[in-house]
Order: sequence, then C-alpha cells, then structure tokens
Amino acid sequence: MVHRHTLEDVDMPTQQTVLLVGGTGRTGGRVLRQLLSRGIRVRAIVRSGRGLPPDIADNPCLMVVEATLLSLSEEELQRHVRGCDAVISCLGHVLSLKGIFGSPHDLVARATSRLCRGVEALQPPAPVKFILMSSVSVNRPGRLDARRGAFERAFLWVLRGLLPPAKDNQRAADFLLAKVGPNNAFVQWVVVRPDSLLPGEVSEYASHEGLVNSLFAPGSTNMANVAHFMCELVTNPETWAAWKGKLPVVVNASSKLA
Repeated sequence: MVHRHTLEDVDMPTQQTVLLVGGTGRTGGRVLRQLLSRGIRVRAIVRSGRGLPPDIADNPCLMVVEATLLSLSEEELQRHVRGCDAVISCLGHVLSLKGIFGSPHDLVARATSRLCRGVEALQPPAPVKFILMSSVSVNRPGRLDARRGAFERAFLWVLRGLLPPAKDNQRAADFLLAKVGPNNAFVQWVVVRPDSLLPGEVSEYASHEGLVNSLFAPGSTNMANVAHFMCELVTNPETWAAWKGKLPVVVNASSKLA
C-alpha cells in the first residue's frame, strides 16, 4: 500500500484536543506548529516552556505543562490525558554521548507504556489515537519488511545491543503490537517510521506499508512531512482508517525504491 500526499491533503477538522510530548524537538516542534495552524487544541508536556518560540507560546489553543513525563504521577498523567482525542509522542534521545548512552535508556518505551496505560485507566467512550514517531530501524513483526535481508537484520540486532535508543524504539513498537494490540477498546495506534530526517518545508511525500530503502542506502524524509502526516492521522478519518495498527514508512516523493 502506497499513499502519496500533497499540500491539498490538509483537512480542517472540528476542534479536537491533542496531548503532545516531545514538542520542543526538531520534528515535535513542527508537529506543534502544524497542529495549532489547523486550530487544534494542544496540551504540550515539555521540560521547559522556554524552548517554545514566542509566537507559539502565546497561542490561545496551547496549554503548556512544564514537567518530565516519566516523573508525573499516575493521577497527574491521567489528568492531562483526560478529554484528549489523540496523543502524539515525538520523544527521542538527543544525539550526543549523554543522550545516547545516558539514562533513561528506555525513555520512549516507558513513555509509550505510561501514556497508553493512562488512557486505558480512563476508559474513554471512544478510542484515543496514539501516534508514535519512530524510525525505519524498527522492524515490523514476522519479517514483514521483506526488503530487510539477513545481513541487515543481523546488523540491527548488533546495533540494538550497542545503542540504547535503537533498542528503545523497537521495544516501544513491540509494546504497541503485543500489549495494546489491534483491537483495544480504548487505544488505537500508529507507529510512524521516517527515513533520514531533513529540514525543509512540507512537500510531496508518500506513506508505504513496508520499507522503501535499505539502511545502507537510506532515503530522506522532511521533518515537516513527518509532522504533516501525523496531523493527517489526527484530522483525516480516511488516513487514520488506512494506517491504524500499522507501521507506515514516510519518505519524500523524491526517494526512490531501492
């Protein structure tokens, strides 16, 4: 399955509320800006509001919660999740020695578990969408990523042993696949897998069910395109229906099949 996306895909919804974590990161900041531009109410959990641009910080649709997600109590987390139509996680490890090898090694997996369990505890009347930004280093189960051969799978196995973030991203996806599952009454999910991230504006891009390129000959994905796709998952029912319970790979239209 391949879906191509252009700027005309933007669907302006009735007002929704999204809980966003990781909203001061390079991609998360773009998600935040695009959600607000669509008139969506956003609750952003950030370590410090000083990381938000002034024009965003003053937006009346934005509520900023200055906290570390993993430090919130269950009651506090549920209070922030309550009433949200969707939860988007753009959390990741900073590309530095401390960010890669320092604690917590399981930031993404723990955050994913806590957010989903928080939603389940509230038992909302309609399922909440959970959207996780991940990486093409994450495998679909059962070797469904047919382009990933034995050597590349072995390389990733070694990489996960050496680099905590690689293991963390896979564990987060595995939690959604095995623990939340495809038929959860309270949480529906999508794991978004971009290729090599680039700056740039929203451009034509495509979402694929399987891998497009090899790890050794990567494609490219504008961070703005990842943000656009995540916003489409929130606001466009057809996009959500096409990808819920899946791990779509998002690449720029200029990326060629390997």
